[in-house]
Amino acid sequence: MEYKDYYAVLGVDKNASQEEIKRAYRKLAQKYHPDKNPGDKKAEEKFKEINEAYEVLSDPEKRKKYDQLGQQWHQWQQMGYDPNSFDWSKWFAGGAPGAGGQRVHVEYVSPEDLEGMFGDFGGFSDFFNMIFGGMGRRRSSGAGFGFGDFGFDTARRQSRTRYAKGQDLEQEIEITLEEAYRGTSRRLRKPDGSTVEVKIPAGAKEGSRVKFKGLGGPGNPAGDLYLKIHIHPHPNFKLEGSDLYTEVPVDVYTAVLGGEVSVPTLDGSVRLKIPPLTQNGKKFRLRGKGMPKGKGKGQGDLYAEVKVQLPTRLTPKEKALWEELAKAAGKR
Repeated sequence: MEYKDYYAVLGVDKNASQEEIKRAYRKLAQKYHPDKNPGDKKAEEKFKEINEAYEVLSDPEKRKKYDQLGQQWHQWQQMGYDPNSFDWSKWFAGGAPGAGGQRVHVEYVSPEDLEGMFGDFGGFSDFFNMIFGGMGRRRSSGAGFGFGDFGFDTARRQSRTRYAKGQDLEQEIEITLEEAYRGTSRRLRKPDGSTVEVKIPAGAKEGSRVKFKGLGGPGNPAGDLYLKIHIHPHPNFKLEGSDLYTEVPVDVYTAVLGGEVSVPTLDGSVRLKIPPLTQNGKKFRLRGKGMPKGKGKGQGDLYAEVKVQLPTRLTPKEKALWEELAKAAGKR
């Protein structure tokens, strides 16, 4: 069985903190995500390898066992022994290394057999399945993999009847302001490699977490998936809570004499009445034109701030009229 160097996979030092491991994983997962590399089998395999490494190094219990295994594995190589003759058995899932000074006999079984006993491990390698297959996923509370001591059938029955709850997963996702306003959906890849379409409700807030029950790590019951929402900045609107803020250009003539201007909203443009002598920076409140507050809670408001636009060029006649107006106002 091939030894997997999970630290090398994520490109981190063996003394890396959990935060450093998390940052490295996110960066690599974004780079090799299948949605960004459609049809690229190498990227897909790399993505699986990254997920497997993070599954181990982000779990203190798995990481501790992996570090102990790695130390002995490297010592074995440094002593010049044949890597193929390394004794994996005492490291197999369910058998604590060197427990009580006794060896636990373990038979190597195929991934297909493992899936039959413990469920789908999401395409992880033989190395992971054998070393960590029962840790934090579909864990047997019985004999684990000590088939030689407890009997194959007994371990199979216990593993099928007593599982642990699957791991809850969190994934960050970015949506547009329009998608947050109307609601949207995303197709996500589950830990087992399959995809599922999830719906994000209208009115999703920045930083909010949307829960999808049973879409997390495998187990009995399966864990939950949490999508942490990030709303991409919009060129025309600023979002504060459930309210929207926008700027509306108003020519100087409309600002002085009054009139109407068009105001964009996320549900189409509306006409806004501008009273005479409206000052620059004046804010108008458009009720119910903001973001949805949630089911049955109505919508926020839209605040339109007037930005008076001065002319950039004047004809001789226009200039003369402005000068006449200035004299009438006592400014000349």
